[in-house]
Amino acid sequence: MDILIALLPALLWGSVVLINVKVGGSPYEQIMGTVIGAFLIGVGTYMFVQPEMSWKILIVGVISGAFWALGQGNQLKSVDMIGVSRTMPISTGMQLVGTTLISVIFFNEWKSTTAVVLGISALVLLVAGVLLTSLKGDKDKEEGKKNSYAKAIPILIISSIGYITYVVIGQFFGVEGWDALFPQSIGMVIGGLLLSFKHRLGQKAVLKNIFPGIVWALGNMAMFYSQPRVGVATSFSFSQMLVVVSTLGGIFLLREKKTKKQYIGIAIGIVLIIAAAFLLGYAKQ
Repeated sequence: MDILIALLPALLWGSVVLINVKVGGSPYEQIMGTVIGAFLIGVGTYMFVQPEMSWKILIVGVISGAFWALGQGNQLKSVDMIGVSRTMPISTGMQLVGTTLISVIFFNEWKSTTAVVLGISALVLLVAGVLLTSLKGDKDKEEGKKNSYAKAIPILIISSIGYITYVVIGQFFGVEGWDALFPQSIGMVIGGLLLSFKHRLGQKAVLKNIFPGIVWALGNMAMFYSQPRVGVATSFSFSQMLVVVSTLGGIFLLREKKTKKQYIGIAIGIVLIIAAAFLLGYAKQ
C-alpha cells in the first residue's frame, strides 16, 4: 500500500497539465484556476493538520509558492505553444539538472564516490533523454513550428528557474512538508495574480481549472505521506515518473501527432529520464 501511495504523486502531478488542456482556457486562466484549487486544499489541510506556524515558515512558504506559480504558469505557456508531450520531458529534465547541481554545490548531497558516480551518470542520462524527446519531425521543420519551439525554450528556462527556486528555498531554510503547505498555497495565489493581472480572465475558464489545482495539491500530500514510509530517495524517484503520465497522456489523450522517429525518441528519452531520476534519488542517500 505504501508503494502505491508513493506512486500517486506521479499519477496526479502528471495529470495536472493534461486536465488544464482538457478543460481549456488561456495559460493565464489555467494558472489562476490551478492556484485557487491548491489554495483551497492548503486551507483545508491547515485546519485539519494544524501544523507549526511562524513568521519564518510563513515568509519562506509564501516566497516558495510564488516561485512555483512562476514555474507552473510558464510551463503552461510552453504547453500552449509546443504541446504537452514536448514540454514535459524538457521541463522535467531541466528541473532535475538544476535542483541536482544546486543540491550538490550548496548542500553537499553527494557525500561519497559512489554518489558522485551515480549523480554524474544520471546527469548524462538526463541530457540524452531530453535531447531524444526533443527530436523534430518533418512537419516540425515548417517555419511556424520552428519559431514556436525557439520561443518555448526561454519560457521553459524561466519555468524551471521558478520550480527550482520553489524547491531549493524551502530546503535552504528548512521549511518543508506539512508546515509549508498552507503558506506556499498563499504564495501560489499571489504568484498567479502577478502573472495574470494584465490579462482578461474568463470566470468560467478559471473555475474549471480549479480542479487541476486540487489534483496537484493531493499529489503533494501523497508525497509528504509516503516519504517517511518508503524513504526520500524512493519517493523522489517515483514522483519523477510524472513525465511518463504527462507525455503519454499528451500523445494518446490529447492526440498530439508525432512521426515514427519522434515516437522512438520519446520512448527511449522517457526511459533515460526515469533511470536518471532513480540514480539521483539514490545518490542523495
